Amino acid sequence: MPYVITQPCIDVKDGACMDVCPVDCIATAPDAPMYYIDPDRCIDCNACRHVCPVDAIFSLWELPPDQLEFERINADFFKR
Repeated sequence: MPYVITQPCIDVKDGACMDVCPVDCIATAPDAPMYYIDPDRCIDCNACRHVCPVDAIFSLWELPPDQLEFERINADFFKR
């Protein structure tokens, strides 16, 4: 079950999540407003969630209803 980065990350881009990811599945781009998790590479280790300063990372099972669109937003980032 991959993790998803949600709305609280927008315009924060702290990067701590990227630093702790053991499989390098978190990425961004200079023009992107946030970080994104590649659902095909995420190994559900939970490391990123513990270091996120804005509590923006959720497992798909725990994704708040008002943040559901971020599952698609994260996946779409890696389809570019």
